[in-house]
Amino acid sequence: MEYINVTNDNLEKEHICCAISNNKDVQVLSKKKWLADRFDDGLVFLKSTERGKCFIEYIPAENAWNPIVAVGYMYIDCLWVSGSFKGHGYSNDLLNECIEDSKKKGKKGLCILSSAKKKPFIADPKYLKYKGFTVCDESDNGIQLWYLPFSQDAVKPYFKECAKHPHIDEKGYVLYYTSQCPFNAKYVPIVEQAAKSQGISFKAIHIQSKADAQNAPTPITTYALFCDGEYLTNEQMNDKKFLKMALK
Repeated sequence: MEYINVTNDNLEKEHICCAISNNKDVQVLSKKKWLADRFDDGLVFLKSTERGKCFIEYIPAENAWNPIVAVGYMYIDCLWVSGSFKGHGYSNDLLNECIEDSKKKGKKGLCILSSAKKKPFIADPKYLKYKGFTVCDESDNGIQLWYLPFSQDAVKPYFKECAKHPHIDEKGYVLYYTSQCPFNAKYVPIVEQAAKSQGISFKAIHIQSKADAQNAPTPITTYALFCDGEYLTNEQMNDKKFLKMALK
């Protein structure tokens, strides 16, 4: 498998959204803007030269859009290999590239979000354990921070207090999200409209700055849905799935 490092120099021509072929799709445009705005912060987006879900996205943890404290670490936003790409060792390839790059840049180790049991849209804990990662912190909603230190004396990363206890004071459904996931650009407005049509209280909060993301009331900022103050899920929803949950 050949891989390519996406940068501002080749971002316009590269295919970066797994299931979307049209480069002018609102989801693709949203994701490309997200990447373009992060490259100066040290973000790396390494992907297969073939189209599909086979990429890794990582950034110095100080610039991660998550409420973590991981000074000197590299934070993995997303490691995604699926479909026909699974089972060929490509996840190992991408992770190894991240490890080598991080060591060259003098990082203390890697960190990434996961959970005790596999949840959608975050890393598989079985794979992380297999690769030598261990849990260094956990929030009340079961989201865990895993890390892979490069030395035994590396200080463990941890969640900020706001992420340790995910809770908000607002009633109704409240969604926190960023543009890191391209699908939000399409489906968040669809869910908003579906909720409005059914008279369901729904508020979408688009996190648009690193400072806001690093102080969000949730470990996962790409998509975090609350209801009456309590955290529900990080699973992206379309209108049908949301209404099925909200109207049951």
